[in-house]
Amino acid sequence: MHAHEGARNAVPCTSIVRSTHDKDHSGSRLSNYNFPIMQSPDLNLLFALDVLLEEGSVVSAARRMNLSAPAMSRTLARIRETVGDPIFVKVGRKMVPTPRALALREQVRQAVQGARRLLEPEREVDLSSLKRNFNLHANDVFISAFGQALMERVCAEAPHVLLRFSPERETEDTVLEDGKVDLYISAMRPMGRDLHVQSLFTTKFVGMARDQHPIFEHEITPERFARYDQISVSRRGRASGPIDTALQRLGLSRRVSLVAPTFHSGVFMLGSSDLILTVPEHVAWAVRRMGVRARHFELPLPLETVVVVQAWHPRFQSDSAHQWLRGIVRELCTGEAGANSGAMVLSK
Repeated sequence: MHAHEGARNAVPCTSIVRSTHDKDHSGSRLSNYNFPIMQSPDLNLLFALDVLLEEGSVVSAARRMNLSAPAMSRTLARIRETVGDPIFVKVGRKMVPTPRALALREQVRQAVQGARRLLEPEREVDLSSLKRNFNLHANDVFISAFGQALMERVCAEAPHVLLRFSPERETEDTVLEDGKVDLYISAMRPMGRDLHVQSLFTTKFVGMARDQHPIFEHEITPERFARYDQISVSRRGRASGPIDTALQRLGLSRRVSLVAPTFHSGVFMLGSSDLILTVPEHVAWAVRRMGVRARHFELPLPLETVVVVQAWHPRFQSDSAHQWLRGIVRELCTGEAGANSGAMVLSK
C-alpha cells in the first residue's frame, strides 16, 4: 500500500500490523510487528474507578455520580477493558474487588486527589511558608523612599521570600515581556500590549546641595541656580535634559561638569563641593533621613512632575502571592490598605 492510499483509507485502530510481505527501505522482509498508537487516557474513568472502589457497588457508584445503573455498568466495562482486569467479580449477590483492584485503590485515590487539587481555584497563600523569589525592576525613587519599608513588611509577613532588585536598563521596552521581572516600578511610560499598570505616587524635582553651600545665602533665582556647576543624572550618559530646556526659555544655560548614572551616586558625589544636583523629592527626603549633610530646595524652574507606577504581566494578575506583594507596594506608596486590585490595562 502506498502512502497516499493509506491516507485515503485510514481506519481508526489501536495498532498497525505489518505483514511478512511488507518490506523496509532496504528491501528485507519484516516479521509481524504490532506498533501501538498512543491514545490519550480518559481521565473520567479514573474518577469513576475511584468511586467504584470506594462504594463497592455499581448502583451506589451510579447514584453518587448522577448516572443511571446501565451507564455505570458500561463505564465499568470500559475500565475493565482499559486496565485489563475484571476489577470486580460477582460472588453471590455481592461485587468483590479483585487483587488488582485492591492494589490500585491507593494509587487511584492519590491520583484523583491530586487532579482535584490541580483543578481547584488557588487558595489564599500561606505567607508563613511561602518560598519564592521576586524580581523587581525598580528605580532609585522607589528604592530610596520605600525600599526599606517594603523589605521590613515582607520579612515580617513572609520570612522565606527573597526580593531581588534589578537595575534599570537603557532599553526597557521588553522588561516585563521576557519573563525575568515580576514587577516593574518606575516612571510612567508607554507599556507593552495588555500589561497591567497601577499608579503609585507622584513626585517632583528639587535641587540639592551640601549644607553650607553658598546658594542658600540668598534667594534662589534661576540666575543664581544656573551659576553653579551641576551634576546631571542619566544612565545613558546624557548631559542635558528638561532643566536645560527650561533654562533656555529664560535665556539662561548651566554647565554640567559631571554625569552620574543614578540619583544615589549623584548625592554622594556632592561631597564638600559647590556642585548642584537635581533629584526627585522622594529621594531628597530619603537622603535627609540618612543623615547626609545635604539640603534640598525648590527649583526656580517649572518642571513636570513624575508619576511612578507598578506594572506586571497578565500571567501574574490572579497569582495570590503576586497580589500580596503588589498590594504591599501600593499600600506603602499610598497609605491605602488593601488597594491591590485597582489597576488599569494599557493596550496598544
